[in-house]
Amino acid sequence: MSEHPEPETGVEALLSTQVWKRRAALWGGAVLVALAAILFARASDFAFSLFQRVLHASPWWVLALTPAVFALVAWITHHGLQATRGSGIPQVIAGLEMDADERQRHLSLKVASAKLVLTVAGLLGGASIGREGPTVHVGAGLMQALGRALGFRGEHQARRFLLAGGAAGLAAAFNTPLAGVVFAIEELSNSFEHRVSGTLLTAVIVGGVVSLAVVGNYTYFGRVHALLPLRQAWLAVPLCGVVCGLAGGLFSRLLLEAMAGRPRWLGVLRARHPVLLAAACGLLLAGLGIAFGAGAFGTGYEQARGLVQGQATVGHEFGLVKFLANLVSYVAGIPGGLFSPALAVGAGLGHNLSLLLPAAPASALVLLGMCGYLAGVTQAPLTAAVISMELTDNQDMLLPILATVLLARTASSLICPLPIYKALALRLLPPAPATPRQGAA
Repeated sequence: MSEHPEPETGVEALLSTQVWKRRAALWGGAVLVALAAILFARASDFAFSLFQRVLHASPWWVLALTPAVFALVAWITHHGLQATRGSGIPQVIAGLEMDADERQRHLSLKVASAKLVLTVAGLLGGASIGREGPTVHVGAGLMQALGRALGFRGEHQARRFLLAGGAAGLAAAFNTPLAGVVFAIEELSNSFEHRVSGTLLTAVIVGGVVSLAVVGNYTYFGRVHALLPLRQAWLAVPLCGVVCGLAGGLFSRLLLEAMAGRPRWLGVLRARHPVLLAAACGLLLAGLGIAFGAGAFGTGYEQARGLVQGQATVGHEFGLVKFLANLVSYVAGIPGGLFSPALAVGAGLGHNLSLLLPAAPASALVLLGMCGYLAGVTQAPLTAAVISMELTDNQDMLLPILATVLLARTASSLICPLPIYKALALRLLPPAPATPRQGAA
């Protein structure tokens, strides 16, 4: 028998105890997700500050610390916590299509809690990872656990709670309620064509508002006063859109190839010696940091903020170094997200491209580079555009940003036809049964 969802509107909805119970559960869950996201953010910042102390004491210490942490986290994930690996967004997308038992294996409260702890551990080792994707994973797991505890166990209800929890997690992680709404519609919901209700979107907004109330109405990168004058300066739009989109598509393609076991030696090493692979990746990351500077480690927030504010603390090699650091950290098979490090790479690329257009404001190109590269990696242009505007409190760049992300999405698809989160989500799902050829016996 198919499950019939409760009505969202009308007199029946207003008088339905079950509908109001579900709404209260979603809205209350969004508050819990926001509080968990704030705890996660503060724990992550504290862990990375400890790593920076070690780095400042002696850069050579990281040659031991980073490989050791990578190896330990990989060993833990290899022993029963495989579902915590990677960003977490693919797990949520795949969870929308999984049966109840498989969904619970990837999105249980145990997995969500371990995801939080292991991501913090990765930052303690200087991993070039973000917490936003893991916050989506944690939010979805927490919201699903609450829904199950309150009796909402049907397939339709489970998907609703997953969507709300994941999107509320992103809204709270970046302090960007509107981006959480767009993310729910574009990345999570549209990935498998699930309907997004008004109640669900309200839950996402509640999560973002709670974050604003607790930590204040701050802007992630600070207020960016950037304008892109018409005429020659608008050459920045196609330049950033195409270059950063291609770079984002290349990153996604390389990452998906690695996850698929290519080249063959990497696939064999991943299958037989995952802990050794993680340690080797940690050693490579430590080498990048020692050779090119501290920007290789962590989310890259400080460096990206400096670039977008016109107060660069890194050289023009930063974008490429961060690109490699992100790739190495993700290939290691440890938990960690892509959003913040991708913004840092985009900022570095925009900084490089500003050399080609001296007539355009450098901060404007950095901002376009950020949104263009993020759109290239995720192939979610609206989410990239809204996040970039909310993170910088800049609406003056709306049209250039929208044009850039659309170009970046198109350029990225030339190199990586399938969006990275959807491709990784499909790897978690059982293969679709083969369709018999027409006319076959």
